[in-house]
Amino acid sequence: MKSPLLIAIIAFILSSGSLWAQATTYLGFDRNTYPGDANLKPLHQTFSYTGYWLNNPPGERTNTWAGHCAVVDSAGFGFLVLFNGRLYGELKSVAHATKLGNSDAQAAATAAHREGFPAQTIIFLDQEQGGRMLPQQKAYIYAWVDAVTAAGFRAGIYCSGIAAKDDDNIVTAEDIRQTAAGRKIVYWAINDACPPAPGCTFPAHPPSPAQSGISFAEVWQFAQSPRRKDVAAHCPNYSRDGNCYPPGIPQLYVDLNAASSPDPSHGKSR
Repeated sequence: MKSPLLIAIIAFILSSGSLWAQATTYLGFDRNTYPGDANLKPLHQTFSYTGYWLNNPPGERTNTWAGHCAVVDSAGFGFLVLFNGRLYGELKSVAHATKLGNSDAQAAATAAHREGFPAQTIIFLDQEQGGRMLPQQKAYIYAWVDAVTAAGFRAGIYCSGIAAKDDDNIVTAEDIRQTAAGRKIVYWAINDACPPAPGCTFPAHPPSPAQSGISFAEVWQFAQSPRRKDVAAHCPNYSRDGNCYPPGIPQLYVDLNAASSPDPSHGKSR
């Protein structure tokens, strides 16, 4: 006969497994340009959170998100707070990269304070280039992480979760994590290849970030606009122009994300 204690332990294990299997995930979007106040309500019918840039997004001369934090918050959105980092060509040496990482982190912290994000908000460094990170890139990333953390925020990184075929199949997220020397970094992985990505879809229960192929990812970007032809050519449900448009807003293309929280940066006003 099983003891009451053993029965209780078995019940707990079974219950924990069930809860794990039913873990909730949340759908979000990001885009380089602010969608406009009028679009926030219809977007919130589909999405729990949005990307939010602290500086000029890649390829942009201005940051149209600046000054809109309060209205986005009041519309019910959680946040993926983003800071656009440096490309390799901007990093002249390890010492120069370290200096830039420190100064950019201060700029990120200042912008986060100005926008009203609370302490311990996760700020994601946008690392656009993939493959193995070279010494200058790692010096920049880790200096940025250290300085953002010292400023009272948490550090995250948006980076590739796809093996770089032209670089010994190095996965950027794994490369950064393996040499992070114990630094606490939250990972937002990009993998828009199908599979594992579902394409331009808007599931009520999106896939877990771990299904991106990066087991430690807390956010997964699984669709980009425009669709990347070299990666996502066979992914379904993109529009004929290659973009991904949310339900009911055909003029507003987005990137799609899955996360384990409705506020992945923990940036909502307290």
